[in-house]
Amino acid sequence: MPRFSVIVPVYKVQAYLHECLASVLEQSCTDFELIVVDDCSPDGSPAIIDEFAAADPRVRAVHLAENVGLGRARNAGMAQARGEYLIFLDSDDTLTPDSLRAISERLKETDSPDVLLYDYARTYWTGEIRRNEFAHLLAEEGPASFQLADRPGLLKVIMVAWNKAYRREFIEEQQLAFPPGYYEDTPWTYPALLAAESLAVLDRVCVHYRQRRRGSILGTTSRKHFDIFDQYERVFAFLDSRPELARWRPVMFRRMTDHYSTLFTKRGRLPRGTRAEFLRRARTHYGRYRTKGHPVPPRTRLRHALVKLGTHRTYRALMLSLGVKARLVSYAKSLRRLTRGALLQVHYRIQLKLPVKTDYAVFSAYWGRGHSCNPGAIEAKVRELAPGIRTAWIAQPGHHHQVPTGTRRLTPGTAAYWTALARAKYLVNNVNFDRRLVKRPGQILIQTQHGTPLKHMGLDLQDRPAAARDTDFGQLMASADKWDYVLSANRHSTLTWERVFPATYEILEYGYPRNDRFLHATSHEVARLRETLGIPEGSTAILYAPTYRDYRRTQRTSVDLERMLRELGPRYTVLTRAHHSYEAPLATADSARLIDVSSHPSVETLCLASDALVTDYSSLMFDYANLDRPIVIYADDWEAYEAARGTYFDLRAFPPGTVARSEDELIDIFATGHWRGSRSAQLRAAFRERFCAYDDGRAAERVVRHLFLGQTPGLPPVVPLADRRPVPAAAATSATRRGVPQPAEPTLVAPVPERP
Repeated sequence: MPRFSVIVPVYKVQAYLHECLASVLEQSCTDFELIVVDDCSPDGSPAIIDEFAAADPRVRAVHLAENVGLGRARNAGMAQARGEYLIFLDSDDTLTPDSLRAISERLKETDSPDVLLYDYARTYWTGEIRRNEFAHLLAEEGPASFQLADRPGLLKVIMVAWNKAYRREFIEEQQLAFPPGYYEDTPWTYPALLAAESLAVLDRVCVHYRQRRRGSILGTTSRKHFDIFDQYERVFAFLDSRPELARWRPVMFRRMTDHYSTLFTKRGRLPRGTRAEFLRRARTHYGRYRTKGHPVPPRTRLRHALVKLGTHRTYRALMLSLGVKARLVSYAKSLRRLTRGALLQVHYRIQLKLPVKTDYAVFSAYWGRGHSCNPGAIEAKVRELAPGIRTAWIAQPGHHHQVPTGTRRLTPGTAAYWTALARAKYLVNNVNFDRRLVKRPGQILIQTQHGTPLKHMGLDLQDRPAAARDTDFGQLMASADKWDYVLSANRHSTLTWERVFPATYEILEYGYPRNDRFLHATSHEVARLRETLGIPEGSTAILYAPTYRDYRRTQRTSVDLERMLRELGPRYTVLTRAHHSYEAPLATADSARLIDVSSHPSVETLCLASDALVTDYSSLMFDYANLDRPIVIYADDWEAYEAARGTYFDLRAFPPGTVARSEDELIDIFATGHWRGSRSAQLRAAFRERFCAYDDGRAAERVVRHLFLGQTPGLPPVVPLADRRPVPAAAATSATRRGVPQPAEPTLVAPVPERP
């Protein structure tokens, strides 16, 4: 008997069927049968099914003589099923890699529950992927298995058949089957959850739920939406047959009423002329199944009243009046916003007439994010070396908690914000300030930048439309004209900034202040940071931080991090750091060994806590090299990246460490020890010599003494590379302490690069 019977009903999905079936057959868990039910599909789907069945004995093709609909097609698949657990998958959706293995392991951990609920993510035709908004309800906390009464919030998770695994014997005992018609999941899922003696959850995305451009069949206009009444009649008939489940009637009544009102208010669902009839039937059900005992939130009481009264015209009049009110409120808000903006600009112009405050400095980073990067390091050093200068930090309210206590917090767009921009002598940022900033005599604007450029920047993007997008190069140069000083970490950056941002500023080759921390941190601090991040003791921590892809509409990783961890074994941990432009984590799973740190406010902290960096073309490699720790470059799409963005040198010819061109190579580099072998160290040394010239731990001090204290002569000299002692990685410290021998020199995997 196989572990799983995966049942896929098929009807007119030939464009998606290959991907769906392949997602099952390529699972790392192979203990399953795949039952594909052809619901008399008129397209090429039957031939595709037969092709898969001929190629793989795990596939069983079932061809129905007539079209019976989704529910009955699933029933036909169940009649053929032999697996211990039933899993349903719609034929345009896919299983995520290793999901069956994860489901199987969770079933073992929870002692084979009747039903296991797992998570899903919506995948849109635009390429966007969005995880279920109620994912937190699937947290694996508390008892391993439980009943619905223990976690009734699970009813908020989408009520469909395909996000659960069902013990087949339980389904047979309960005599559950799918009914015909629309909303067939309703009288299946509710009875299954209510009757289950044991439930369990898996906090992992196992299904990618495809959101087609033209929507699903439930989004079409059809009289078949009236099937919803029959489906809820079946739900209450089930409850009537199980007196022990009577306590769930108020809950089901509330959910039925919510469902009816939602369907009625959705545009384009009910055919013209049927809305009054729908409300009459909804009112009948409301009276028939009404059960007190479940509170209705204030925001839904109006919709419940709609179903209770069934008054179509009254509802339309009420909604029309509410719409008029909403538009008036919207117009009033717009008028207030415009008026406020105009008054703020008047306020700013007045402030520009007042004297500049020579003891005032304003800082910001990354378009209003928290206290970080080069401006953050300079601001901290100003408070240390120049306590007579008052500092303020511009950040959105959500980042105010990151600003040090002694620093004033400014919110963009407020009167205090515009006052600070007008009156402060020092303006420090790693991006540009508001384009309306007027640079006045007596002010000093310091552009710190936020990385060494590998990819094209500034004017070099003029012939790179994929990367430039809607950049206004005139405005970009106008902002550069306001800069007085620009920081540089190496000669490569100096030459690049002068060419791509041509203006009259002065470049200060002082190093990047944010990297000072690497030279001042201690091993005790590193250990504390690792503990805070949840890195298991004795684990080798890999920081995976890819950069943004200009040639893609969506950002996704090409590395299967879960597979990488399985291959490398339990002594490795991966910290995933998504680029700030990403809208989702790099990995769907989050475990003790796969930790998403995308929202962590300090990338320097993550660097210190890690033992190695894996990146592609991110400027983080130039900063990380200052730690003198292993760096692995994953350049699987170099040609595409170079064509879209353009780079200043071929990273493959002059890398900071070993280079992987495929996922298998990346895993092999770590499995064989190449990542920290002598060849890796040789490449890193050459890279450090070229790009780490000034990052000696005293960059912030040089900036503050020169620009804030006027101490041009006698600035701290740059410490030679050979004399720097960055804090060692935790793994290296632990190995030395235990007397563990270092790995032997591995076979060379890349030619010695010529120095550019």
